[in-house]
Amino acid sequence: MNPTPSPSPDFDVVIVGAGFAGLCMLHRMRGMGLRARVFEAGSGVGGTWFWNRYPGARCDVESMEYSYQFSHELEQEWRWTERYSPQPEILSYLNHVADRFDLRDGIQLSTRVESAVYDESRCVWNVSTSDGRAYSAHYFVMATGCLSSTNMPKIAGMESFGGGTYHTGQWPHEGVDFTGLRVGVIGTGSSAIQSIPIIAKEAAHLFVFQRTPNFSVPAANRPLGDEEVARVKSNYGDLRRMAATMGFGFNTRSSEQSAFEVSDEERLAEYEARWEMGGLPFLGAYGDLILDEKANATAADFVRKKIRALIRDQAVADKLNPTSILGCKRLCADSGYFETFNRPNVTLVDIAQAPIEEITPKGLRTESDKYELDALVFATGFDAMTGALLAVDIRGKNGLSLRKKWEAGPRTYLGVATADFPNFFMITGPGSPSVLTNMVPSIEQHVNWIADLFAHLQSQGQTVVEAEVEAENAWVSHVNDVASATLYPGCNSWYLGANVPGKPRVFMPYLGFPEYVVKANDVAAKGYEGFALG
Repeated sequence: MNPTPSPSPDFDVVIVGAGFAGLCMLHRMRGMGLRARVFEAGSGVGGTWFWNRYPGARCDVESMEYSYQFSHELEQEWRWTERYSPQPEILSYLNHVADRFDLRDGIQLSTRVESAVYDESRCVWNVSTSDGRAYSAHYFVMATGCLSSTNMPKIAGMESFGGGTYHTGQWPHEGVDFTGLRVGVIGTGSSAIQSIPIIAKEAAHLFVFQRTPNFSVPAANRPLGDEEVARVKSNYGDLRRMAATMGFGFNTRSSEQSAFEVSDEERLAEYEARWEMGGLPFLGAYGDLILDEKANATAADFVRKKIRALIRDQAVADKLNPTSILGCKRLCADSGYFETFNRPNVTLVDIAQAPIEEITPKGLRTESDKYELDALVFATGFDAMTGALLAVDIRGKNGLSLRKKWEAGPRTYLGVATADFPNFFMITGPGSPSVLTNMVPSIEQHVNWIADLFAHLQSQGQTVVEAEVEAENAWVSHVNDVASATLYPGCNSWYLGANVPGKPRVFMPYLGFPEYVVKANDVAAKGYEGFALG
């Protein structure tokens, strides 16, 4: 028996999340004449940039590129003020987008989607929300972002701590004043590297509890001058087209040359130039830095020497110097991070040597010492890529839960769909370039691809689409094969889920934005090969 689509679900599309992805999806759906509703757990739009308000929070992709390109008018009218946008400015931009394109009446704030169940008899998704209501829709789209489900470690005694406790991913909107306080920061990833220099200037004393040292290069952030902004705006199309040819989807000034095709002197000069330039383009110096361990070592050793030169106490420098492959964990960009450890009110604590045993009412205790603290900051990152997706109870055909299907690791086709879950889509899901790219063009590429699929279904009088198991299996194998040809799987990173205890170790992003776009377009050109349409 063939199921009959419901003639009147509440919406054509239900979208979860009102960040970059949700706003873009809503705008595109409305442009197609589809009835769409966004549900957002937060009290405002912005997604990642609504929640992440920790001191020093800013983007690590240049502002002029970390922006939508679907509207020429928007590109021209918005004025970015810094090379790397701070969180308040990105949030203002997203609020401007919501207002400029009249999106707010399609967004229901302070409403968490708790479950979504596919009704095979009616070909609709039944969606339940935290306000006790239920909705139905033909299509269900998760636009919840890759870094939105916070990872809070389980440490004995956490509930006993008498001071303030904060996670960088869920920072109080009113801010936190650390003046005169003894502060402990647990973690040395990106949010810690951005916040530590600022917290150190306020705190009476800052203790940084580090398990694994991290590579970081100077951000070299600066104000954007009017002439520079005008120059980019006059050639925005060229910048976007060029960025789309780069492996990471933004202008990393990438070279295809091998690190060993030049002399030692030329290579050193290039690294010096990249260090002065600042930011993630450091990894674009040579084409084999993420492919060849010996090539990578030339860049890693250069950064290690720079770190050592920035820190006066060489015992501290030893602890801060990473031994891992440069870039296999996301490279960080900082503003005075390493120099902060020269301050007399900053202490680095190596918890790899003496792990934290418990949090006490007045601080914490490691295997070797006790630390009295007034505030604790958990800069412990996110349950990346899958955390937000699995936080919703999503059930496809025959009641199969997404959590059950992915218990050994995420399985998708193109990172947008997964077999046994008809009419269900993920924007920048696992198996897509996502976190290894400039997220905004990756989001737009997914939104446009999904929208084109919807239009194709409409033109064919079809209403149901589902990834085929064979296509999904082939894609998962392909994603792993591509990753295995690089150095990325070579260290315990959140790309692999290694920061979350018990999470399956699977390399989740797809490497190579241009290659991905070609493959996704080819699938569409072949009538959405690998999808069952009906």
